[in-house]
Amino acid sequence: MALKTILHLSNLPNLDHVPEIYSTCFSKGLDLNRASSFRIPKFMVIGHRGHGMNILQSSDSRMKAIKENSILSFNSAAKFPLDFIEFDVQVTKDDCPVIFHDDFILTEENGTIFEKKVTELCLAEFLCYGPQKEAGKEGKCLYRKTKDGKFVKWNVETDDSLCTLQDAFQNVEPSLGFNIELKFDDFAVYQQDHLLHILQVILQVVFEFARDRPIIFSTFQPDAAQLVRKLQNNYPKVGHQFTMMLEGTHWGKP
Repeated sequence: MALKTILHLSNLPNLDHVPEIYSTCFSKGLDLNRASSFRIPKFMVIGHRGHGMNILQSSDSRMKAIKENSILSFNSAAKFPLDFIEFDVQVTKDDCPVIFHDDFILTEENGTIFEKKVTELCLAEFLCYGPQKEAGKEGKCLYRKTKDGKFVKWNVETDDSLCTLQDAFQNVEPSLGFNIELKFDDFAVYQQDHLLHILQVILQVVFEFARDRPIIFSTFQPDAAQLVRKLQNNYPKVGHQFTMMLEGTHWGKP
C-alpha cells in the first residue's frame, strides 16, 4: 500500500513559509561520484505529471488547464520553486521510452471508443494521437475514462503533443530534476527477462541524455524496483510504498 502524502500547494500561503519542506538540495545536480552514499531528503516538492494531472470532469479549472505529462506541462511547472517533476514512462513495442500515465490510449474510430495498449503500439502510432508537431497535420482524438465509467474527450485549455523520454531530457529546463516513474500494468505478470529489457531501454536513454540533471526512479512494480537497483548505481531509487511526497498537483491561483 502506498504511503504518500499529497497536498495542494494552493493551500500553502507561500513555499518560503515552509523551509523544512521546500528543498533545493538538487539545484546543482547529483554528484555521481558520491551516488552510493547519497541520501534523499525527507521532503521534496514534486510537480505531479508536471504542472498537474488532468481530471476532466472536475469543476476545478486547474484540473484541465495544461495537458499532463507534456513538455509544456513540465516547463510550466519549472517556473515554480520545485525540486522535481514526476512523470510516467512506458516502452513502446519498438523499444522507445514514452511518457504517458494510463496503460491504454482511448480513441474513437467510426463512432466507437477503442482501447489500445501503449506498450503494444510502435512509436509512430503513439505519436499520432493528440496535437501534432507538424504544421497542418491533425492527430487522432484522445479520450479518457471517468471513475463512473463514462468516456470524455481529453480536452484541456492548453494542449500539447505526446512526447518521448528523450524529448523531455532535451527540451525541459535542465535544472529541474526528474522523478521517473517506471510504469507497468498492475494486472499483468512480467517475466524477469522482459522487465530487464524494458529497464535497459529506459536506462540507455537516461545515461545518454541526463547529463547533470538529478534523477530519481520510482515504481509500483516490486521486481522492477529491485532490478533497477542492480542495473545502475548512479541514481537513487525510491519505491512508492516508502515515499512521502508533497505533490504540486496544480500550480497557480486557486
